[in-house]
Amino acid sequence: MSREILLVVDALAREKNVGKDIVFAALESALASATKKRFREEVDVRVELDQQTGDYSSFRRWLVVADEELETPDNQIPFSEAQKRDPNIEIGGYIEEPLEPVEFGRIGAQAAKQVILQKIREAEREQLLNDFLQRKEHLITGTIKRMERGNAIVEAGRIEALLPRDQMIPKENLRVGDRVRAYLSKIDRAARGPQLILSRVSPEFLVKLFDLEVPEIEDGILEIKSAARDPGVRAKIAVKSNDQRIDPIGTCVGMRGSRVQAVTGELAGERVDIVLWSPDPAQFVINALAPAEVSSIVVDEDAHSMDVVVDEEQLSQAIGRGGQNVRLASELTGWTLNIMTVEEARQKNEAEFESIRKLFMEKLDVDEEVADILIEEGFSTLEEIAYVPLSEMLEIDAFDEDTVNELRSRARNALLTVAIANEEAAESASEDLLKLEGMDAQTAHQLASKGVVTAEDLADLAVDDLVEMTGMDEERAKQLIMTARAPWFA
Repeated sequence: MSREILLVVDALAREKNVGKDIVFAALESALASATKKRFREEVDVRVELDQQTGDYSSFRRWLVVADEELETPDNQIPFSEAQKRDPNIEIGGYIEEPLEPVEFGRIGAQAAKQVILQKIREAEREQLLNDFLQRKEHLITGTIKRMERGNAIVEAGRIEALLPRDQMIPKENLRVGDRVRAYLSKIDRAARGPQLILSRVSPEFLVKLFDLEVPEIEDGILEIKSAARDPGVRAKIAVKSNDQRIDPIGTCVGMRGSRVQAVTGELAGERVDIVLWSPDPAQFVINALAPAEVSSIVVDEDAHSMDVVVDEEQLSQAIGRGGQNVRLASELTGWTLNIMTVEEARQKNEAEFESIRKLFMEKLDVDEEVADILIEEGFSTLEEIAYVPLSEMLEIDAFDEDTVNELRSRARNALLTVAIANEEAAESASEDLLKLEGMDAQTAHQLASKGVVTAEDLADLAVDDLVEMTGMDEERAKQLIMTARAPWFA
């Protein structure tokens, strides 16, 4: 029987063009599967096959787990009991006992063959996948082999790939037999079917198409710095030239628009705006919002946002249909963009001026005139007044040295008072708020300083309120509130 096993291994290895190790592993798996059928319970079986003689041994085994983590006694054993059998055993190891090997000739032949062939198919597919990945191809061209629940199975050489429905360009009607080009977005090694996942809607697909059409990009003369898409409708790419003699926009457009038209044709008519990249974020945003003309920009580094001011007649063009232009410009530049008219900007500035004036008058105990001087000199927070270099404040003509020192002293005292009040409020944060899953001490203290001291208080908040209080992202705010509300549904 041992010789028969070696003959089977040799024949399958030759027929399927895979290594004998793979066939031996598949055979061990098949023998283990057959051995398991002797037991009613769910056991773990290991088969060890001697590759030289064809002899094999079977073992039932139990995974060693911590005593309190024992869940399935059929294939797990508590650490305390495992130590009695093997004093050197560790958690994560296995305790084994020999089993009577099943007769090879009496194995359900069909079941064994299926297991072996499945393992070999997986090995073949893994080999094909590794060969493909070594070529470092990101742009894949293939033929649609079949459609499954709206998803397309694409055949690219000997490799099959999946183009999900949500990764197809909207309103695109792909059919079996169509030639299709897509971007390799990820590899799903856990999938039983096609492991290459494709996309025709990702910004990377747009970038790769330009790489294909514009040789200067491959040569390193031009660079695509970023891309943003509204698939099938409109897109923007930011380009930079590494050679001052080369016009990056004209080069990407091509003679009579030939290059950009080739990309647009591949993207089902998607209009592509080619934007000149700039190292200056404000200038980059101005370029990205074209053709709308920008009057002025106010940059908020802390919030990573910009207030973009445009004339009334430019407003609709800057925003675009359904907010498309500003949304794409925001994705392209990586900045949050707030589009506003000159009048809206003036009203916002006035409101901010009034708010800062009120803060200075209240916390520094000064009159309106002193507060206005401070604002006009560029001060907007108590921290700036308290800690800006003394020499800078002494440059303010309206103040003498005594006034400057008094203002700095009052600012520091006001900050100290606020810090003490926050600390006292923070200490009032309840244990149930601090222990809430996803909560950290800093956030809990921040909430407590705003009067949110228990998990119940947090549960009563709206997502917008929590975002405004803490500055956290909306997704985390939603998760925290739902966790706090969990007892309501228990």
